Amino acid sequence: MTQNPVHLLLMAVVQDQDLDSATKAVQAIGASVTYLSSSGGFLGRRNATLLIGLPTAREAEALAALQEACRQRIEYMTLPLEGSPMPMPAPVPVTVGGATVFALPVERFEQI
Repeated sequence: MTQNPVHLLLMAVVQDQDLDSATKAVQAIGASVTYLSSSGGFLGRRNATLLIGLPTAREAEALAALQEACRQRIEYMTLPLEGSPMPMPAPVPVTVGGATVFALPVERFEQI
């Protein structure tokens, strides 16, 4: 017998500079939040993974709060030019930021 989960665990990966605003936005809607320091694989930058527990019915509200708090930015990475006799770096624009959110159903949880 399959039941619909009543609660969710949202895992949101945000840029370190959006951590405070994202945490405050999620707490403002009454959801509990814990964060873990993490780092990105592509750029190797610091970020944070937020663990957000909330009722399934409040998922849209939490996503809207994160969307408001976490913004995308354009940053420039320097990459060497291929075929160049000298390693002259060429700045390349890269879009970073926002939030990557995973929604996991919670079958059971206990507060001890």
